[in-house]
Amino acid sequence: MQPIILNDIPFELDTARLMDSLHVAADSDAAAELHVLIEEAQAIARPKALYRVAYISSKSNDGVVVEGVCLSSRVLRVNLEHAHRLFPYLATCGTELDDWSQTKEDVLLQYWAEEIKLMALRAAQRALNAHLMAHHAPGKTSTMSPGRVPYWPLTQQRQLFELLGNTEDAIGVRLTGSCLMVPNKSISGIRFPTEESFETCQLCPREGCPGRKAPYDAGLYDRRYRLASGQAAGNARAE
Repeated sequence: MQPIILNDIPFELDTARLMDSLHVAADSDAAAELHVLIEEAQAIARPKALYRVAYISSKSNDGVVVEGVCLSSRVLRVNLEHAHRLFPYLATCGTELDDWSQTKEDVLLQYWAEEIKLMALRAAQRALNAHLMAHHAPGKTSTMSPGRVPYWPLTQQRQLFELLGNTEDAIGVRLTGSCLMVPNKSISGIRFPTEESFETCQLCPREGCPGRKAPYDAGLYDRRYRLASGQAAGNARAE
């Protein structure tokens, strides 16, 4: 199935929320500067997203093959135990805002511009999720993204982008040689149906993370994902 492209996503900056998150008082000189930035961004912002439906053709102990592309991750493999269909996806703030942000020379304005880009990315994520749920009714789902935890390395971005096709022509996102995305305010991953709730944060020990969605569970990997010694021995004999 060809990727589904969402390039007409409504985006209205929530000025009050932005000012609050940036700790800018409404009656300050900084507020006037921020309002100018908001007007510029609002005029050009074009957040975008794409996703596709893909099917698992085989599974091993440490990964799955999706339409000829091998996704290597023990955690992803276990999470996909009962799945046959998944949704590779990509969302971005858009090249328009990214190019605009790079014209800002003042450090404070650069920081504000990055926050605006983040809000645009979140709008793209919401639109993507709503479209996927409305058109494919996957039920309860979870997501994983390469590089979020060591159990699915960032280098697997190459395989994910192979599944997604020509993303640069589609929505302006390209992958660098070091597997980072441009624009920087972009996110990629796999959404998959699941009966057991999963958040990547459960496997991440990083403290003080502002984006944390679930507490770190130090024993989760051993309980749910570690390959049993009997399985490992059996694989060694088979090899």
